Amino acid sequence: MAIDRKAFFDAVRGTLYGGRLAGTQVAGLAALLDRFERGEVEDRRFLAYMLATAHHETGGRLQPVRETFAATDAEAIARLDRAFAAGRLPQVSAPYWRRDGEGKSWLGRGLVQITHRRNYARLAGLTGIDLVGRPELAMEMAVSVEILCTGMLSGAFTGRRLADHFSGALTDWVGARRIINGLDRAEKVAGYGRAFFTALGG
Repeated sequence: MAIDRKAFFDAVRGTLYGGRLAGTQVAGLAALLDRFERGEVEDRRFLAYMLATAHHETGGRLQPVRETFAATDAEAIARLDRAFAAGRLPQVSAPYWRRDGEGKSWLGRGLVQITHRRNYARLAGLTGIDLVGRPELAMEMAVSVEILCTGMLSGAFTGRRLADHFSGALTDWVGARRIINGLDRAEKVAGYGRAFFTALGG
């Protein structure tokens, strides 16, 4: 399903990006539009919420990021270690980001951050991409787009799928946050989703 890209970018530039879009943001948005236009699904609410999720999870950058927004794995690990030692990660029982016996770190990476080896393995099985052998692939745009789209369509992240929240007359912008992370920042992400949906001609 073709999207009027000029109308889309004109709309989001004003509503979500303060009147200006960097080239990297345009590239990230375009990569998600390209994936949607392959035709696997046609419900633009799905695309709007995927865009909203990528926007939120990357702090508006629309490029794959590491947990803590660090430039390198080593810096992300150091930041997480400091936060853990200071008691700022009460939800974490074991430091999953520390390198394993093979030197791999299972910290969060991507447009929607997957963490822990088991989750990399689950997404590897669904996408056919070797995320266990090379977890750093989640930092590549094409791979990260596939992880986000496949994960949100299949329910790989939490068991909840886009179809559980957008189907026929059902439109659940707030509850859709459960696809990724409970109801954390659910109202904020819902607002992004509605803005993207309007920009898509919804």
